[in-house]
Amino acid sequence: MSDGNERNQDGNNTPSQGGEQTRSSRLSLRPAGRQEVGRTVDAGSVRQSFSHGRSKVVQVEVRKPKRNAAGPGAGAAARGGRAGGRALTAAELAARQRALELQRKAAAEEAARREEEKIQIMSAAEAARRAAEEERLISEQKAAEIAALKESEQQAAREQAAAEAAARAAEQAAAEAAAREAEEAARSAPLDPRSHSTGGVQLAAPVQRLRPLAERAIMPPRPVQPSRPAAAAPARNNETLHLRSGAAAGGDDERRPAPRRSGPGAPPAPPRRPSAPSRKGGGSDRRSGRIDVRAAIEGDDDKTRSLASVRRQRDRERRQAELERLRSDQVRVVRDVIVPETITVAELANRMAARQGEVIKALMKMGVMATAAQSIDGDTAELVVEEFGHRIKRVSESDVEIGIEGVEDNADDLKPRAPVVTVMGHVDHGKTSLLDALRTTDVAASEAGGITQHIGAYQITAPSGKKITFIDTPGHEAFTSMRARGASVTDIVVLVVAADDGVMPQTIEAIKHAKAANAPIIVAINKIDKPGANPNRVRQELLNHEIVVEEMGGDTQDVEVSALKRIGLDKLEECILLQSEMLDLKANPDRVAEGVVIESRLDRGRGPVAAVLVQKGTLRRGDIVVAGAEWGRVRAVLDDRGRQVKEAGPSMPVEVLGLTGVPGAGEPFVVVENDARAREISEFRQRKIKEKEAASQVAARGTLDQMLARIQAGVQKEVALLIKADVQGSAEAISTTVQKLAHEEVAVRVLNASVGQITESDIQLAKASNAIIVAFNVRATTQARELAQREGVDIRYYSIIYQVADDVEQLVKGKVAPKHREKFLGYAEVRQVFNITKTGKVAGCYVTEGLVKRGCGVRLLRDNVVIHEGELSQLKRFKDDVKEVARGYECGLSFAGYNDLREGDMVECYEMEVIPA
Repeated sequence: MSDGNERNQDGNNTPSQGGEQTRSSRLSLRPAGRQEVGRTVDAGSVRQSFSHGRSKVVQVEVRKPKRNAAGPGAGAAARGGRAGGRALTAAELAARQRALELQRKAAAEEAARREEEKIQIMSAAEAARRAAEEERLISEQKAAEIAALKESEQQAAREQAAAEAAARAAEQAAAEAAAREAEEAARSAPLDPRSHSTGGVQLAAPVQRLRPLAERAIMPPRPVQPSRPAAAAPARNNETLHLRSGAAAGGDDERRPAPRRSGPGAPPAPPRRPSAPSRKGGGSDRRSGRIDVRAAIEGDDDKTRSLASVRRQRDRERRQAELERLRSDQVRVVRDVIVPETITVAELANRMAARQGEVIKALMKMGVMATAAQSIDGDTAELVVEEFGHRIKRVSESDVEIGIEGVEDNADDLKPRAPVVTVMGHVDHGKTSLLDALRTTDVAASEAGGITQHIGAYQITAPSGKKITFIDTPGHEAFTSMRARGASVTDIVVLVVAADDGVMPQTIEAIKHAKAANAPIIVAINKIDKPGANPNRVRQELLNHEIVVEEMGGDTQDVEVSALKRIGLDKLEECILLQSEMLDLKANPDRVAEGVVIESRLDRGRGPVAAVLVQKGTLRRGDIVVAGAEWGRVRAVLDDRGRQVKEAGPSMPVEVLGLTGVPGAGEPFVVVENDARAREISEFRQRKIKEKEAASQVAARGTLDQMLARIQAGVQKEVALLIKADVQGSAEAISTTVQKLAHEEVAVRVLNASVGQITESDIQLAKASNAIIVAFNVRATTQARELAQREGVDIRYYSIIYQVADDVEQLVKGKVAPKHREKFLGYAEVRQVFNITKTGKVAGCYVTEGLVKRGCGVRLLRDNVVIHEGELSQLKRFKDDVKEVARGYECGLSFAGYNDLREGDMVECYEMEVIPA
């Protein structure tokens, strides 16, 4: 801060005493013994009071212009007490002038660079906001300047009286040093800028005495110095009280305010930069202890704001402006929003990068009341996305299956393949025996009950060297689904009809399946070696089903064969190959494999085993396949004779090991690129199966009215079954068969129909549901058998499917309630009514038909209209109670709770009998 000077009544400055100089001297690096010359500033403190109740003490300075025209005595008096000071030499003045010039150039370049950076960074909105902020700060600063000026004037008036006394004491010391200071003042006085032209450069004031660092560190921070108001710019001899800025840029000459001129010719005042707001009320105290070389030389240690701080503030302002612009929807980002079939409100808002409240508000406008955790359908979500201006992309869960079928094959890549022939017909017409004769095997001998109960696939090589794939289907009526699967994957259908039996129901069903599959039919009339065989009868019966053979002028081939005598087998193979050549069967072996699951089972040692028929491509060991709802990596590929092969081409039936579960029979299988895709498809299909099962269970319960009706009528009876079979097709056939045996009073409920041996979990499920376990060609484990004995679970083993149907039918009939039927007894005519005390009216009747029994049910008919129905309470003949009265006899009848009897009424007697179900 500047030294404190006093002001006398004449307006002349008088130096204070040495003690005051030492106490109020500046903290500087100048030598302590150097005297200060030409002091033109008086310092003091002003207390400012604010409207919010606080006050602040501000250091103020009174600057007085130098009087160069004054004499040596006046100059000495103005600089009283600085007799020992040394003036700057010409070299020092020139060096200082050059330093000031470089400083001004550097300041101008820095200001230009900052302005250019400001123009590049700040947008139009930022410039407008900054201009408004600057205007506000300038207005506030001007108001503060006016208030501080008024306060400083009052403080100066109070200090004037004290300054007068100090001035008188200092006047004597000034007079003694006047002569000595006159010569020194003349040499050290700087040039007047108004009387000496220096090429536009103003010389700085003489170097002040350097104050000790400890003395400067304890000085209070400099107050802010606002610009002087226009009204306070009179003659240079007048003293002006003003505030100093907190970031002074130069020495005393730069800090000295220039007089302002008013009028049209006056140059415009340079714009003032608003001072930066203080942080946490501390002003510049944070950096008050740090100084630089320039501040140490010039005695000014006020700190300015660093360039890095200015850049950081501008970056913050730019980021804030960008954020505000985005929030005000000046820049809208259009996104691609993926919407599934159902989606929660929170997830939809997240995908649109919008607030959940805005999405809920949009839904409320549409009339949909939903919270953030609730789900909405895809159509509603699409409307919301379009409302927000985004692009929607609808997806479905089933999209995971898109592309697994592969692409269409080019005609150039197709190669001839073996025909797939399905052998169909009625049970016990010799289908398996015919295949055994073709394959030279004996499969029929190992079948239970002498009937085929599994679907099989085989491949043979004809004498010509061409291969033929045969699919053997069961003939029992329960295996309709197996026959349908065989017809759907076949190229040619061989219809086997016994010559001694003719066309049977399953033969007709096989014809329908073949026509539905649009497959050509070859009729094989079997058992022609048996006595009584009549092939022409078979041909005649086939005409009723629109099958016209070639012998009768049609286009259907027929062959007379005998599987037992091996008659006509070569002709049958020739017909099959001829038909396949006409069909021109081709496939592309050089692609990923596709096909269908013919049968599947759970093997104890090998796990899930699936018998598949490759239709396209080549299946190799190590491929990742998806079969229905199961997937896995192929560990082994086996042919129809159990031999391992490395690959399987089109039309080749093989068994595949390595699946995670037992796939459903008839399900398609396909090879995919990786296990992640296979797992995704499998999980989707399993989820669909569970949803379908849950929906069927809900549908089985019926509506609420039906449930209430069953509750009022009593608990509905049911037969619960748990089916375990050796193959998937058998389990499916048994489940379909037993469900057809349901009665209107007794329902048949299949808890589970699966393949594999009976385990402990099956026993526990049957125990919880009070079910019977149906084991078809499977057995229970030792632990499961012991648990079933302890829990009392009934396990029934079967090897023939019609035995299962018979037992389940007996179970259903056993739970059907017996029926009550009314049995007519006879008629009696009322001929006279007697009124007996304590008994009531008694009807004297004559039995006209049948008989009347005591306790039987009666109906009272009057003019052939039933007017009463009840029970007979008494039956007497004369005065004796009797059990019954036959036709032609008279008796007395008394009705329970009814006395409206008249002569001529007819009494109808009957009784209820129980008929077992």
